[in-house]
Amino acid sequence: MTRLPIADRREVRRAAVRLLRVERTALAVVLVLTVLTALSALVGPYLLGKIVGGVERQDLDLSTVDMIALGVLGAAVVHLLLVRYSSLLAARLGERLLASLREEAVTRSLALPARVVDRLSTGDLLTRVTSDVGTVGLALRDSVPEVLTGVVHIVVVFVAMFLLDPVLGLVALVGSPFIVWVLRWYLARARDAYLTESEANGDVAEISAAVGEGSRTIETYGLRDRMVATADNTIARSYRARLRTLRLRNVLFPVTSFVNTIPTALVLLAGGLFYAADGVGIEVVVTGALWVWRIVEPMDRILFWVEFLQRGGASFARVEGIAANVEPAPAVGEPDGDRIEVRGARYSYVDGHEVLHGVDLVVQQGERLAIVGVSGAGKSTLGRLIAGVDRPAEGTVLVGGVPVADLAAAGEQRIVLVTQEHHVFIGTLRENLAMAAPDAPDERLLEALRTVDARWFDELPEGLDTTLGAGGVELDPAQAQQLALARVEVADPHTLVLDEATSSLDPATARHAERAIAAVREKRTVIAIAHRLQTARDADRIAVVDAGRVVELGSHDDLVALDGTYAALWRSWHGG
Repeated sequence: MTRLPIADRREVRRAAVRLLRVERTALAVVLVLTVLTALSALVGPYLLGKIVGGVERQDLDLSTVDMIALGVLGAAVVHLLLVRYSSLLAARLGERLLASLREEAVTRSLALPARVVDRLSTGDLLTRVTSDVGTVGLALRDSVPEVLTGVVHIVVVFVAMFLLDPVLGLVALVGSPFIVWVLRWYLARARDAYLTESEANGDVAEISAAVGEGSRTIETYGLRDRMVATADNTIARSYRARLRTLRLRNVLFPVTSFVNTIPTALVLLAGGLFYAADGVGIEVVVTGALWVWRIVEPMDRILFWVEFLQRGGASFARVEGIAANVEPAPAVGEPDGDRIEVRGARYSYVDGHEVLHGVDLVVQQGERLAIVGVSGAGKSTLGRLIAGVDRPAEGTVLVGGVPVADLAAAGEQRIVLVTQEHHVFIGTLRENLAMAAPDAPDERLLEALRTVDARWFDELPEGLDTTLGAGGVELDPAQAQQLALARVEVADPHTLVLDEATSSLDPATARHAERAIAAVREKRTVIAIAHRLQTARDADRIAVVDAGRVVELGSHDDLVALDGTYAALWRSWHGG
């Protein structure tokens, strides 16, 4: 199994800018409110300094002190309101950014080529679209607003300190080099550490899913001890990765907590010496000390959330890495007819092991073609290429002169692959059907259900608005197959590629499904991948695939008379 790539720092920055650009107006409003919040926080300490200075000079009367005290109270109230409102807008901004990111992650995951998904680690993709997106969400909703407001508060305080007294402003900066050093040390190591931790979490999810899905096989073949050992090793790697990030935090937080107290102590010490030498007034020392003390809280907040930002940045790089395998939608022309041409098609799931070796095949509009062959011959792979699910490594697969895979990537469902696998999505019946054609009216949806003889629809309590799946109406296999076929009918493709869509159903259910398939097949080109030769007998032509090549092509009678590969398969099928 392979893993998706990780976006580099430049790609992550571009993605972050792209997300923020969409919300630039809201971001500007939040930034302005944050600056106003920081400025309002300076008013109270400044007024308290005035009171202390006035008392020390004995030039303030009681009424003036009361007025200044009311000013302090008013500033506190204004500050509280600004904090609340700016935090609310920042949280809303974070939620909108998270929603955009979730939509992108799901869209990109669905757009991954099937050949990529087939090779992917399930745990890797699963953790990227769940826990990694959630971690980025926490960073967007909480970390980014907190760090942004903290940085703005610190900048405003230092600017105010220099305006109050340049010397005290320089003294307040003494602790900054230590903060910069420990942050540089931490940031240089944090990205790789958190990426390793996320990767290890994906491995744990992968082994958990494998054990859950294969529990009966594990029990049958006595693989319990081996799987336990594998799980132990995987969990141990995850544990070591978590310890590595914990060690980084154990250096960052103690050092910064100690350094945070230095500016206030130095301002008080230097201010006291300057005051004793009549260099500054007492109100300047008091105001400066109170302002610098206000740096401690936002600095602690920044350092607390910077760990989440690093974790979020690593997760963001993993989420953005999904896009590396998404192929951009190509610009395609209008196909000239519905003739399907396969020319020199080669394909391999694993490099160096070709499944198809230069296949040539032409399917005319309205034709019924059966593709037969022994297991592993390449029948289903050829069907996937014809349906545009995969692209050939070499050669072309065209419909009307246009690459089928390009049409599929552009969202044009001219050829649809119907397999044994069918899915009922959680949502209403209308949503399940309309995903094939979002603008389809209800009449078209109802006609599709009638076409596949879905009589169970009449018994649904809310008709097309009935919720299906978990928490709603559960469909049995036959009904789910009919729903999938009705979805195909709504999509209205000109060609169906049927890969033994009923082989996993019981006989009674299969008969219902086959009648529904027959209704959907009417007036369409049909390519049936026939694992049972009885299905192939009634086709217009039969393509015999052997070892990744089309070795015979003709009608049933012609191929039996040829006494070649198909004839041998037919005799084997009938026990002759």
